[in-house]
Amino acid sequence: MKKVTMADVAQFAGVSKSTVSQYINNRYEYMGEETRIKIKEAIEKLGYQPNYIAKSLKQKRTAMIGIIVADVIHRFSTEVSRSIEDFCYDNDIHAIICNADNNAEKEKKYIDMLQAKQVDGLIIFPTGQNSALYQKMVDENYPVVFMDRDIKDLDAHFVLAENIQASYGAISHFIQHGHKHIAIVAQPLTISSRKERIEGYQRAMMEHHLPVESDYIISGEIAELKAKLQTLFQRKQPPTALLAGNDLVFLETLSFLQENKLHIPEDVSLIVFDNIPFAHLSNPPITIISQPAFEMGAKAAELLLKQIKKETTTAERIYFPCQLIIRTTSIKDKKS
Repeated sequence: MKKVTMADVAQFAGVSKSTVSQYINNRYEYMGEETRIKIKEAIEKLGYQPNYIAKSLKQKRTAMIGIIVADVIHRFSTEVSRSIEDFCYDNDIHAIICNADNNAEKEKKYIDMLQAKQVDGLIIFPTGQNSALYQKMVDENYPVVFMDRDIKDLDAHFVLAENIQASYGAISHFIQHGHKHIAIVAQPLTISSRKERIEGYQRAMMEHHLPVESDYIISGEIAELKAKLQTLFQRKQPPTALLAGNDLVFLETLSFLQENKLHIPEDVSLIVFDNIPFAHLSNPPITIISQPAFEMGAKAAELLLKQIKKETTTAERIYFPCQLIIRTTSIKDKKS
């Protein structure tokens, strides 16, 4: 079958080849509605497929970006990625999503691969372990936005959550309900967001004149958490309230509590730092710290597109506040 060309479309629509080219490249400024309809119908009837490789060479853009997610299992990461993809779709950009698995080597391979494919820019949930590579992209003015995790001393575009304030607010909520023995559980403290949540916990305890005991600060790989929780709850004074650092930590914590026949909030009050789906439908409904994932994703995509278009931008860290959504799991008063 003969391949349909732009010239065929132009002839069918009764317009010039350059007018078809302008239509394909979304340049409608000097084109009437009737002309656009004719070209659209010609493309559909002839089954014309634009040569995007030739288009990208001409424009020096591929209309593709890469999203490198640290761990796609997290609900927050999924929501952010969806938001970025929505923004890209509305702007005729294709998004390629890669999962780095919190692995620095895997992250580096994806960065190298996506750049080799000449994507126009990257949005990265950084592992924090490829500092030289991050700096190289910034030094070369390669369009990049870092999401969710801060990298110290890197002068780049960051979109971040106000983790310290959010964690501080959650712990203060527990204290206001009479809790003194409060624990926080997190994955390994290798990235800024987890460290900041611990910092917020510590600030709240100290400012309310409560001791910060290291035994109540639990961190480790997901597979290690149940054993660490077991040790924690065997203390003479176990915690009466607990902040789970993210959705995966919450699932392990919930499993531990169920296995040990500990009830929420009667035995231990609970807050989860993450956007837990159906949290309001669980029994009991779960108090969460909700991050504005969709707004953060849209902002990251907007910042990236501005860089791609070479608009003047100033590297900055943009912080989004989180919201404590109070439900049953955290409002049982527990004087201790």
